[in-house]
Amino acid sequence: MDIEFSTSELMVVCGARELRDNEVAVVGLGIPLLAAALAQRTHAPGLKALNELGVADPRPIEQGVGNADPRLWWQGAFFGSFVDIMGTCLHRGVVDVGFLGALEVDVYGNSNTTEIQTEKGVRRLNGSGGANDMASSAKRTIIIARHERRKLVERVTHLTSPGFLTGGSSREEAGLPGGGPSRVLTDKAVLGFDTQTRRMKLISIHPGVTHEDLHESTGFDLEIPSDVAVTEPPTQEEIRLIREELDPKRMYTSAA
Repeated sequence: MDIEFSTSELMVVCGARELRDNEVAVVGLGIPLLAAALAQRTHAPGLKALNELGVADPRPIEQGVGNADPRLWWQGAFFGSFVDIMGTCLHRGVVDVGFLGALEVDVYGNSNTTEIQTEKGVRRLNGSGGANDMASSAKRTIIIARHERRKLVERVTHLTSPGFLTGGSSREEAGLPGGGPSRVLTDKAVLGFDTQTRRMKLISIHPGVTHEDLHESTGFDLEIPSDVAVTEPPTQEEIRLIREELDPKRMYTSAA
């Protein structure tokens, strides 16, 4: 039976599939939080999700409007501080996965959340928050981004959070303990990184997305094999969980 789903719902499902049982993950609002909750309800019941504000392993009763919304803290195993999560856990090396959002991601997985160029000049934004810490220290990171030419670029305008760097400097040379980005999840595809060149590569293309669309939406030369896999659609149970339990008000998984 064919199941109708939005691109946002597919991104949640793709994010959940990247998480493993008994891992520790720092997740933010929106798709990362939903992906972690979906993984906990399906294949990874032992996954421990951390809120960078200081809450460990909560079971949110519904989506909130910010990390400080207590609806996101329900049944938390620990209530501490930013330092407890980002320092004691992340910098100590116990975080397996960091979920990052990005305004720009370049071909080497470096991301920008600091500034962008507009017709009116440079526009300054929020900056790193905990993103640089996660990108530097987590054993691997997953980046969420919309698949647009201005967002997936050859080189980021401003390097906020390190991927595989390049330009004469590697993560090892920069002294970064974490493993770097493993996946970039977009509304059109799942992307990974070549183990030799460290350049972004295509893992799968989402149902209904054409090769031409992918080329036009990517700001660098992305190789698309003729036999590239199609992303596995969500199951009926995954869609039910998202719509009935995890995001019933469709705050982050609208029909778009």
